[in-house]
Amino acid sequence: MEKQALIDRFIKNHEEFTAFVGGLEFNKLTFRVPNKWSAVQHLKHVSYTLSPFSKALLSKQFLLDTFGSIQREPWNYSTVLDNYLKTSLKAPEQFIPNEYINPQETDQLIYEISDDLTGIKELLMTYTEIELDKLSLPHPLLGLLSIREMFYLMSYHPKHHQKQLEEMLISM
Repeated sequence: MEKQALIDRFIKNHEEFTAFVGGLEFNKLTFRVPNKWSAVQHLKHVSYTLSPFSKALLSKQFLLDTFGSIQREPWNYSTVLDNYLKTSLKAPEQFIPNEYINPQETDQLIYEISDDLTGIKELLMTYTEIELDKLSLPHPLLGLLSIREMFYLMSYHPKHHQKQLEEMLISM
């Protein structure tokens, strides 16, 4: 997937997710089943996962010096998802939302996500197609991924959470 299509999908999927959560009635924002997150917790989790990129993508040299470059053939979207789905799918501690998040924070969280998306888009636009395939970032479950591979996964991520929410809310 070319850079612009990847960025467009990444932004669109996050915007659809935030619109979905933002459109929920109050009782649906806080509804939970045992061992599952509420809608506002999902929103907070997605916010947590986006925030590191605004800093990490600032310096290509930092990425190269810190994480190096990918020394294998690039993975396509399907390969990234297949490998991700083979993991525990458990979010690391720093990405787990608090047990209770005030649903009145929903609009602020959506604003923060939108702001992060704008910044990430601007940063990604400064990368060449080659840099997207060679420079790497660490993923907590998959290890080092190219920036393109990371954003394949990050494009899938909000859809994954929206699907979980839709399935959970059916049980209300």
